[in-house]
Formats: sequence, structure tokens, C-alpha cells
Amino acid sequence: MELKGNKYGIHRVIEPKGVLTQAAYKIDNDMSKVYSNEIVCDVISLNIDSASFTQIEEACGGDEKKIGEMILGIVAERGKQQNPVTGSGGMFIGRVAHIGEDLKDRDLKVGDKIASLVSLSMTPLRIDKIKAIHKDIDRVDIEGKAILFESAIYAKLPDDMSEPLALAALDVAGAPAQARKLPKEGDSVLILGANGKSGVLCGYEAMKKVGPKGNVVGVVRNPKQVDALMELGVYNKVIVASATEPVAVLEAALAANDGKEYDISICCVNIENCEMSAILPVRDDGIVYFFSMATSFTKAALGAEGVGKDVTMIVGNGYTKNHAEITLNVLRENEKLRKLFDEKYC
Repeated sequence: MELKGNKYGIHRVIEPKGVLTQAAYKIDNDMSKVYSNEIVCDVISLNIDSASFTQIEEACGGDEKKIGEMILGIVAERGKQQNPVTGSGGMFIGRVAHIGEDLKDRDLKVGDKIASLVSLSMTPLRIDKIKAIHKDIDRVDIEGKAILFESAIYAKLPDDMSEPLALAALDVAGAPAQARKLPKEGDSVLILGANGKSGVLCGYEAMKKVGPKGNVVGVVRNPKQVDALMELGVYNKVIVASATEPVAVLEAALAANDGKEYDISICCVNIENCEMSAILPVRDDGIVYFFSMATSFTKAALGAEGVGKDVTMIVGNGYTKNHAEITLNVLRENEKLRKLFDEKYC
């Protein structure tokens, strides 16, 4: 008979004791012992968090062999894929290999392909082999196993789209779901990192929510991206500025909104020092949503205080209700976005 573990996986924490698996330095990734409230998956691919993969790639000088070695080293040392610099992880897709006896009542069976919707920074993971590294899409194909706890969330991979397509969308599922929830009709919304996966999905949902009287503006650093983004129809306007230069972003953003500050900004940029570019253009009592794991919440809090901005700042929680279905439906509804994702991320 299988032993029952803690709902949140605390039984897998090795050090330090008394914390949850995300905060732990090292967790137990021994797959030979499985608890009655755990699900074991054969992992197919890891989608490394964008901020994390960017940091690893830069540290390895872009060398694929070194990237693989670094990832193997992190997992061997920590029992999970948690970047020691960014603290973030990513997600995986895999096939269900075992369902603990206490979870047999779930709508899940051995052999189902699923995407984890909890971070790799808290997921017990064992990598037996790295098969391929796709630097352009932050993906690593592996042979290995992972464990989902009783509290973990996941999504069955849909039948109407490919695995890579579903994974690319689900990797950032929290962002478009929040972009649907936060704005109201007629709002102005500024999206930094407008050309990335989360950016275009947020733009689509925000455009639907604010309606014809609203204004959704994207920010990109590369002027060559503007025409293609406008063709997608997910922004009213796209401006060119570096998100690490808050004054330049402020000036361009206000010019694109009739000189008015924004109701909401969404930061999807995967590099550091973009906090003030998201804060400065937002009106008092507005909302700043940070979806990037590169965000320093110390810089955000002190920066907002320093410029006298009374804004509500939201941590980029990767989960909100129905986020997986909301995000997959974006690709079902918008043929241009689906084509973009197929060509760019699959």
C-alpha cells in the first residue's frame, strides 16, 4: 500500500525543512518511491521560463552543449528545474505513467498527455537524457520523469491542436486570462513586450474587453516588428521604445493615448529593469500587472513610491480560473495568432 504524502508536496522537501517545494533549495526527485496522492509523468518536453532560459543561454554564451549541461546540473543538485539566478522554472508536457490510489477519481488515466500548469521550480524532476534544445522557443526535449502533487493543476492536451502549439500557449496561460479579467470597457491598456507569446495573447484579450472605445497599445524595441503586429489586429497602436528606458516609454506611450495616462499596464518583458516603464505611464489608482519573472518587486515598490504613483501592482500569478481554456480558445478564435504560434513556436 502506498504511503500518503502532504497535499502540497512538503514530504518531498529535503532542505530546508518547513518550507514548500518552490521555496526549498533541494527536493526529493526519487521516482522509485511514489505516494498515494502523487501522479508520475513521463516527460516529453520542458518549456523553460523565458527569463530563466534567457539567463542560462547568456551564461553559456549560447552554446547548446553548455546549456544542456547547466540544466542537467541544476536538476541534479536541486531535484527540480529552478534557475538559481531568476528563481523561476517553467512547465512540462508529458504522458501520465502512474496515478496514486487516492487520485483515481480524477478525470485522468494512464497514457493521457498533459501539460503541467505549475512551475518546474516546485516540481520533482529527473532528467535521464536531453534529446534536443530549441533555443528560439525556450524548449528542451528530454527523457525523464516528473511528479505532480495532489494540489497541482494540469491540462489535458487538446485534440484539435499539436502538442507544441498547446504547450506554447499554456506556458503563458495566466497572462491572457488576466488581460481578460483586469480591464473594463473603454479602458486604455499598455502592453510591454508586445511581440512575445504572452504579449500578443494579452493584446487579443484586452482588445476584446476594452471594446471600440478603448485603446490597447503595444511597446516593442524593434521597429521591424510594428507592421506585423498591427496586421495581427491585437493592438490599436504599436510604439517603439526600449522597456529599460522608462522616460522614452512614457513619452511614446502618452503620445499614443492622446496625452493621457493609462488605466492598466501589463509587463511581459523577460529582462531586468523594466519596472518603471510599466509604472510611469499608469494613472493614480490604475493597475500594473507584472507577468515577467525578471521583475524585481523591490524596484517596483520603491520606484512607485519614489515617483509618487498610487497604483495597484499585481504579481504575475501564473494561475487564474479557467486560464488554460481561455488561452487555448484564443488560438481557436484567431486564425492569424494560431498561424503565428505554429510558425514561430512549434
